[in-house]
This record gives sequence, C-alpha cells and structure tokens, in this order.
Amino acid sequence: MGNAKRQPWVVGVSGASGTPYAASVIRGLLAAGEAVDLIVSRAARLTILDETGIAFRDAHWRADLAAWLGVEGPADGLDDVRYWPAGDFAAGPSSGSYPAKGMLVVPATTGAVAGIALGLSKDLLQRVASVTLKERRPLVVCVRETPLNGVTLKHLVELDAQGAVVLPASPGFYAGGSTVRELVDFVAGRVLDAAGVPHSLYLRWEGELGAAARRADRNGGAPAEGE
Repeated sequence: MGNAKRQPWVVGVSGASGTPYAASVIRGLLAAGEAVDLIVSRAARLTILDETGIAFRDAHWRADLAAWLGVEGPADGLDDVRYWPAGDFAAGPSSGSYPAKGMLVVPATTGAVAGIALGLSKDLLQRVASVTLKERRPLVVCVRETPLNGVTLKHLVELDAQGAVVLPASPGFYAGGSTVRELVDFVAGRVLDAAGVPHSLYLRWEGELGAAARRADRNGGAPAEGE
C-alpha cells in the first residue's frame, strides 16, 4: 500500500483487562487489507505483559507485536502497521488533517472513557479519540469493566451523544462459540462490524435456532470461507 493512499484505522489499546480483544481486532483489520496505526497506553503495556507474558517495547514494537498477534514468520509481515508511542503528542493521528478512517479503542478502561468523554487528552490515545470525534469520523469504544457505576454510565451516554459507538465487551453465545478464542473473536467481530470492516471472525445469526452451531460442527469449529 503506497503512503499516498494509506488511510489507516487507529487502534488504541488502554490498560483494561482484555488485550486479546485488541489482538483479534488488529488481526481482523489486517486480514481485511486495512492499514493500522497502533497506540498502546503505558498501562496497557503492563496488562499485555500480565495477560500474555509479552513485553511491549517502543524500540522493539514490531517484533513484540508479532509475538502478541501470533504472527508466523518474520515481523516484516506487519508492513501495514505504524506504531505511535502514547506520549508522542506530535504523532500523525493527533491532527485532524491526518488521513485516518476512524478509531477503535479496545479495550477501553473507565479512565479512558472519562478522558475521551470530557476531552481531557491526557495521552495520545485520548487525544486521537477527541480528534476522531471532532472530525466526525467513526469512533468505537469497547468498554471492558463490570459493574459500571453512575459516573461511567454518564460518560458512556455522553460518548453516544457525541457520535461514538459504545460497545461493551459482551460475548454472544448464539454463534456457537465454546472456547475463549471464539468468544474473544465474537467481540472483536462486533467491533469490526461497527466500523464497517468485513471479517469472518464469528458465525452470524440467520434466524434459525442452532444453525450457527451446526455450521461450526460441519466446518470443524470455524466459520466457512466467506462467512
């Protein structure tokens, strides 16, 4: 993909538990031929390390990302990914003139939700989310917290009012998912649905009880090509 035509989705990873959701979303975007600009908050680095054992480092981000995504072969297979450190307020996506398609915040902490809703821009992730809203570009906020208190609920309502899609990390079981990976992919697929990005991460409801599970059985537990 030439730089002149590059129009990435920005993926912001905050410090909430649920970094496998982010990994699945990134894999889905790349599989769809989309370019990705990645922002990993400082707290998210600790969560990635805790949940996967992988240290995400600025100087070695490509190799660390390949390990996190489970990419086989050389890390240069991630040519359509650009990484921006969370403290870099001069990064491309911090400006509305940067040609991003939109932003997916996954997972989103309640702190990130508050910062975005209030326009605080405490780090690059929050700044880019604010830019996405002001430019009227798609913003999907995949909040991963339970239970939710009244303050956070008000912030989520405010995000909805500003045009963001509020998408809780709530797996659905009707698609026949029975493994952690399938349930993670369901949530990631819903994030991509909200962004209008095609994928085959989960089996869709077609109005017939048990149909998804039967199709999964026929396909060895995975969606058929094109589903």
